[in-house]
Amino acid sequence: MDHDNYPNDYIRGILKRVKTIALVGASQNPDRASFQVMNFLLQHGYDVIPVNPGLAGQELLGQKVFGTLADIPSPIDMIDIFRNSEAAGLVVDDALALKSLPTAIWMQLDVRNDEAAKRAEAKGVQVVMNRCPKIELADIA
Repeated sequence: MDHDNYPNDYIRGILKRVKTIALVGASQNPDRASFQVMNFLLQHGYDVIPVNPGLAGQELLGQKVFGTLADIPSPIDMIDIFRNSEAAGLVVDDALALKSLPTAIWMQLDVRNDEAAKRAEAKGVQVVMNRCPKIELADIA
């Protein structure tokens, strides 16, 4: 996949297919992009599971917060990463270690880790980097 130029069908296909999204780096601060994106995705019918070790066990926008991806008891369709590019590699490795692999891994704006993307794609997981699903969904509508 050319991660500098995603075909519209690729992005649209992921966003139409996924239902459950683990949002890694979720924040309880309404001014943070991760909070705003989570709220937007929830409003658009996605099941969003916040992941943040510092908030584990609490609720965020009515959703239980988990400390790690491995703590989530049900399969996840997509991982949305709100961490820096270096940390994204570790998140991808955690996602690839799950019993049930996600169909997609999405790295937010300014987040790119090509090596991690290669590892995920080698396992059949679609990858999007340096994009925001909130923006992409607004473009689709």
